[in-house]
Amino acid sequence: MKAIIIDDESLARGIVREYLQQYPDIDIVQECADGFEGVKAIQQHQPDLVFLDIQMPKITGFEMLELIEQPPAVIFTTAFEEYAIRAFESHAVDYLLKPFSKERFDKAIQKWRQQNPQEQREHTRQLINAPGLTPHHPGRIVLKDNGKIKIIPAAGIHYLEAADDYVKIVTAEGYFLKNKTMAYFEQALDPQNFVRIHRSYLINIQLISRIEPYEKDSYLAVLSVGMKLPVSKSGYVRLKQVLGI
Repeated sequence: MKAIIIDDESLARGIVREYLQQYPDIDIVQECADGFEGVKAIQQHQPDLVFLDIQMPKITGFEMLELIEQPPAVIFTTAFEEYAIRAFESHAVDYLLKPFSKERFDKAIQKWRQQNPQEQREHTRQLINAPGLTPHHPGRIVLKDNGKIKIIPAAGIHYLEAADDYVKIVTAEGYFLKNKTMAYFEQALDPQNFVRIHRSYLINIQLISRIEPYEKDSYLAVLSVGMKLPVSKSGYVRLKQVLGI
């Protein structure tokens, strides 16, 4: 069995490495200090199990998982209990709240062994795709563009548009696609800056120059960058609440 340890703290990686010594059938193929290294390592080694820290520099553990097409089984290691309580018991193999004991570590390994690989991967997919379930960084979106990791600051997003199984993220550079839902981004982005104005559109309200009447019970949001986007009746209500009008 191949395992990868991803944690920016060398001491934390050392503890996992030490605890794994009693499991000769689990081979640590790589240790990584950040999510960028982690993405490359997972793509290269296709591990059976990843020990993953959540709060790391550059990109978080969750943002890293979103960049993997076939995410592996994951045991999360975190010092932040609020991340662990809500979702991990039903969607992750397990989580270890730092500092964790050898006994708690062994329980996580046993839980992992009791699940089949397909079930493990499905749990990881459910976790990273469920809106509101995982912690997000409200100031940015992390995605892959032509094989490279790209971080888009939220302030640079003009709007988001539903596009079949993807969401189109429109910026001054052009647009980028991410395999997520509009509901996911509603939860992930700051609701004071991004409002769902229509079933298909989530808009950066900082770019609104005016709102025009369009057809019966509907409007158009005119952006300072030149776009006009439809505003539904319910979207207009949400806009008025956020804009205070």
